[in-house]
Amino acid sequence: MDLNLKGKLALVSGSTAGIGLAIAGTLAQEGARVIVNGRIQSSVDDVVTQLRANTGGDVYGFAGDLSTAASADELARRYPGVEILVNNLGIFEPKSFEAIPDEDWQRFFDVNVLSGVRLARLYLPAMRQSNWGRIIFISSESAVQIPTEMIHYGMTKTAQLAVSRGLAEAVAGTGITVNSILPGPTKSRGVGEFVETLAKADGKSFEAFEKEFFETVRPTSLIKRFTSPQEIASLVAYIASPLASATTGAALRADGGVIKSAF
Repeated sequence: MDLNLKGKLALVSGSTAGIGLAIAGTLAQEGARVIVNGRIQSSVDDVVTQLRANTGGDVYGFAGDLSTAASADELARRYPGVEILVNNLGIFEPKSFEAIPDEDWQRFFDVNVLSGVRLARLYLPAMRQSNWGRIIFISSESAVQIPTEMIHYGMTKTAQLAVSRGLAEAVAGTGITVNSILPGPTKSRGVGEFVETLAKADGKSFEAFEKEFFETVRPTSLIKRFTSPQEIASLVAYIASPLASATTGAALRADGGVIKSAF
């Protein structure tokens, strides 16, 4: 299927690994011009080179911490014409509620929520002017089923749903759509490394740990396995395309059925 993305300028925050990298690669494969982002210049350069070689597309890079206003402003100055904004940047950290200090709550909000708010605010005027745009927040099933082992993370994912829905209503009647994607447990780089570490500590294989995880920690999963980043990227690419013009204000689940609700 041709998603009609050829020539569209897309920005994927936090895209040097995991879900973000899969999204950037898929958009580039579909013909979009893609801006890759990460904090470390060498990592950004490596991914730009990799995606150019793999997709033959126009891929650019921006190294900067988009949880800060200065980096967001510099990015918008350097690439002012973003038409597809994918707010993927995010951090997670299992920690008991009593052990989460104020600084962690603020850091998680700055990275997971405020980074996307700033970028949407910076790029929305041009989208309004052209009467076309896509703003996508990569949230999580943790937005709906708050994980007790990282409540501060769940809080930020719920906040993304609120921002996404509110912004969608603010651009009602235009050619701009705003949506959230809710992945379930996904074998991204960070999660994969974390799980591998836990599995080794318990003397188990990844497969054995995965089976136990979905039996005890996420028993409502219907696929009983970790989602792959590419499975998330495929949905994002469609929602970013002109073909998805009737989908806006939605929280779209790619959670493997973890959320136990028909709605």
